[in-house]
Amino acid sequence: MEETKQDFKRTLITSALPYANGPVHIGHFAGVYLPADIYARYLRLCGRDVLFVGGSDEHGVPITLRAKKEGVTPQDIVDRYHALIKDTFERFGVSFDIYSRTSSEVHHRMASEFFRTLYDKGVFLEKESDQYYDEEAGQFLADRYITGTCPHCGNEHAYGDQCERCGTSLSPTELINPRSAISGSAPVMRSTKHWYLPLDQYEPFLRQWILEDHKEWKPNVYGQCKSWLDMGLQPRAVSRDLDWGIPVPVEGAEGKVLYVWFDAPIGYISNTKELCDAQPERYGSWETWWKDPETRMLHFIGKDNIVFHCIVFPTMLRAEGSFILPDNVPANEFLNLEGDKISTSQNRAVWLNEYLDELPGKQDVLRYVLTANAPETKDNDFTWKDFQARNNNELVAIFGNFVNRALVLTGKYFDGVVPECGEMDDYDRATLAEFESVKAELVRLLDTFHFRDAQREAMNLARIGNKYLADTEPWKRFATDPARVQTILHVALQITANLSIAFDPFLPFTTEKLRRMLAIDAPFAWDRLGDFHLLTAGHKLGKAELLFEKIDDEVIERQVQKLLDAKHANEVAEHHAAPIREAVAFDDFTRLDIRVGRVTECTKVPKADKLLQFKIDDGLGGRTIVSGIAKHYAPEELVGRQVCFVANLEPRRIKGITSEGMILSAEGADGCLAVISPEKEVEPGSAVK
Repeated sequence: MEETKQDFKRTLITSALPYANGPVHIGHFAGVYLPADIYARYLRLCGRDVLFVGGSDEHGVPITLRAKKEGVTPQDIVDRYHALIKDTFERFGVSFDIYSRTSSEVHHRMASEFFRTLYDKGVFLEKESDQYYDEEAGQFLADRYITGTCPHCGNEHAYGDQCERCGTSLSPTELINPRSAISGSAPVMRSTKHWYLPLDQYEPFLRQWILEDHKEWKPNVYGQCKSWLDMGLQPRAVSRDLDWGIPVPVEGAEGKVLYVWFDAPIGYISNTKELCDAQPERYGSWETWWKDPETRMLHFIGKDNIVFHCIVFPTMLRAEGSFILPDNVPANEFLNLEGDKISTSQNRAVWLNEYLDELPGKQDVLRYVLTANAPETKDNDFTWKDFQARNNNELVAIFGNFVNRALVLTGKYFDGVVPECGEMDDYDRATLAEFESVKAELVRLLDTFHFRDAQREAMNLARIGNKYLADTEPWKRFATDPARVQTILHVALQITANLSIAFDPFLPFTTEKLRRMLAIDAPFAWDRLGDFHLLTAGHKLGKAELLFEKIDDEVIERQVQKLLDAKHANEVAEHHAAPIREAVAFDDFTRLDIRVGRVTECTKVPKADKLLQFKIDDGLGGRTIVSGIAKHYAPEELVGRQVCFVANLEPRRIKGITSEGMILSAEGADGCLAVISPEKEVEPGSAVK
């Protein structure tokens, strides 16, 4: 295990509470929940006392905005998405000891008591400040309830806290022409009172605790904390003017709730209390997990939550006085998708619940690929082609191939019974020695939260097994030296059993299936990894099955097309007509002679990818027109169709062809051209009025 400053008796693992205003996507999973689950599973295999706590964050403006948009209550929204998120995590094997919610009675009570404790100790500052107020709706506006034009990119639908087009953080007063998202009216400034956590007063403590006492934290976490501290901390409001959330429990605070960033992390505590109160015989007291200095607390989060979990929440805990502080916060960076940022608002994401339905039985494939691409130190990219390649070239061709050969050959030559191990030769011993060295590296990496590299070492153990069988070729030796094949397959089966340990934190569905194939009732403890006596001679194996199957191109193409369809839908939804050009005199317009003609012939212009050559029946003997729409239509699509064209343009030579006019088309939001035709048939040569 990792060398820490003390020998902790137990480990409390938390993972960021996802907003219950939508499903979770692969970015959430790769950055937070998958690494947290890997570590929790690893510690349990090591026999450590572990509590893995999760839950839904059910307060905050994004939830009220979705409720307003759908015409339902915020409770309707959180009930729907809490159930969906919880089910999704369960189906992906995320091994929470509890997954609860911040709308629970336990959480409301505990968050209120936490605030009141700090209030009674005189921790908070009370301050009056000006804030936008909607006179028509009769309420103050949270930042997300204010929209306007972004001063940086001109996006007319920017929010008061951020422009989602250019990604710039904003304050409501920076917006051009701000409007209320509730009534659409222009808001006014009005004074309101709030309570603030004085982070600046805790800056000396935070500098010592983080910058001096926790230099072992990941560079991205340590660096972001140092940046915040070097800029100087400011008091931060802990209340908002909203009607959805936990009411501020003091007199004179009517219409105010706890700011979601204040109440959400308390959800870790309340969820622990809910679990421990329900099962005290198993988990003991919640206070043991949160107040005993022999408990090690770890927060698994994304980089957008670093300041809250490393600076704000520890300040809250320190101000209260009886809680432990996190020992480590192994935050990850962001996962991109096909070379671009994941965007929930634009539906540019791979949603976990949809993945489960569209690629059934492939939970571990996604777990494997996301861990292999984990954004542990920098933003990383997920592509469907890489997903396919890692499945086919690694899970199928290395791990699955080795296991299948070991079990199938044992079934063929020894009736599915583990053979005796005879005398090992130098190659056998060298293989086992290599296995031991890789195992040591795997353990080191897991202990230090390097899960991407740790999984690679687990796969290296499968590579060792694959190479061993390829080099020893038992299928060629059995006829002449069955005793040697006994030893070879005995070694191969011991490696297979070891893989059921090494991959258990990463691929729990696969290792469960592998144990069935090996006829093992329960997982081996982690300290058995490297033990080559896991299966005894004479042990009857189960039925051999394929651990993984190849993923065909069609499956990947469907997923890529789904993203392209979402992109197209966004482009159409966000399309704004181009500004009207400079006005022209009516007499100038009437000089244009726009006619209707019928396409009698249409061919591609040689050596010109964009051009089509048309023969048009114009009612006057016919004409030729060259048009740059070859990328939008196949020639045969247009033959026989009526089109509108400008008939009195001066002829032009284009690629050696005299073009006598211009075919009219409209350009869509995605750049596609659509030829303009009359609604019903008219005679060729008819004028457009």
